Amino acid sequence: MGKIAILTSGGDAPGMNAVIRAVVRTAIYKGVEVYGVKNGYEGLIDGNLIEMNESSVADIIHRGGTILGTSRSERFMTEEGQLKAINILEIFGIDKLIVAGGDGSMKGAMALSKHGIDVMGIPLTIDNDMGYTDYTIGFFTAITTVMDAISHIRDTTESHGRANVVEVMGRNCGDIALYAGIASGAENILVPEREFDLDEIAKKALVGKNRGKRHHIIIAAEGAGNSFEIAEKFEELTGIDTKVTILGYIQRGGSPNVSDRIMASAMGSKAVEFICDNEGSHAIGIKDGTVEVFDLEEALNTKKEFKDDLKHILEVTSI
Repeated sequence: MGKIAILTSGGDAPGMNAVIRAVVRTAIYKGVEVYGVKNGYEGLIDGNLIEMNESSVADIIHRGGTILGTSRSERFMTEEGQLKAINILEIFGIDKLIVAGGDGSMKGAMALSKHGIDVMGIPLTIDNDMGYTDYTIGFFTAITTVMDAISHIRDTTESHGRANVVEVMGRNCGDIALYAGIASGAENILVPEREFDLDEIAKKALVGKNRGKRHHIIIAAEGAGNSFEIAEKFEELTGIDTKVTILGYIQRGGSPNVSDRIMASAMGSKAVEFICDNEGSHAIGIKDGTVEVFDLEEALNTKKEFKDDLKHILEVTSI
């Protein structure tokens, strides 16, 4: 049986190490040689590959980040860079590659597949912005981090009778704001998928203030607008002292929670089982609680749908 390799690419996410562990140990179980690519596509171009064994992935399932490292490679975006990567895989005798990352990483995998390399994408991003899968690995840990942060912010916000605009990650996907907003009891969320009326948000805050409420939490996805401008306008409309908290990269780090560890283990193992016995370009995903395999090109072309039913729940319950 041939050799396989795994790389992690793009922004790191909790669960990357759990995926690496599952891939390596499943490959060894199947009697397949497995290599780790250091520093993503950049490392692939440079030939930075290491053979991995059981001990290579010992005691990493609980660790955040990625032991293989990651990067965003401008060289790989060129055909020259892709051909260099192909050449490295040929030198090592590797014809099957597993890529763990977000949509950009999977587009890179798709480019390699057009040169005859069998690829398998594993959705690893906190943004949960890939339409073909219900959830991406790292998402649930990220919203847990946000939820915990908001519990701290609410304490001080209530003490001072303030409002707080909490900016979260997600690029042009509002899922972190949506799920964290429901779980933390935020009064409002602002997401790039839907327009918002700041006058209505201000009215809601004043109604709450008039009945004795001393805090107001607005969770804003980073793609929804400038959080400082939103806070300034909200304060003008309400007279409520309003602060901004940008949570930033704490959302991408930390030990993966139970959901992400299980998804990472299941997807990583399934990826190896499938790619060893099949040809072509594919992606692993979760549909209705089941790990499934999808055509990679179709997966990348599946549009992400925003869950208005969940947003309605937040609007009804956060009065």
